[in-house]
Amino acid sequence: MSEKKPIGEVTHYFDNLGVAIVKFLKAIKVGQVLNFKGGDVDFTQEIDSMQYDHKDIKSAKKGQEVGIKISQRVKEGYKVYEA
Repeated sequence: MSEKKPIGEVTHYFDNLGVAIVKFLKAIKVGQVLNFKGGDVDFTQEIDSMQYDHKDIKSAKKGQEVGIKISQRVKEGYKVYEA
């Protein structure tokens, strides 16, 4: 089985908010389940909400950077996969 290709990458993490900024390489929607991997972090989480330019959005386009509230701390450069 071939290695899954990442669909996004964490570009920033706001520790005080628990929000990761992710640049997606494909379109993504609220409700999709993502897998965050990097360093010693490897967890799966459903997207409950996304924000772009401080406004709630239901989907992100390819190449867009959006904020996603996540349950664990991540770092810049961590990869995001479809779960």
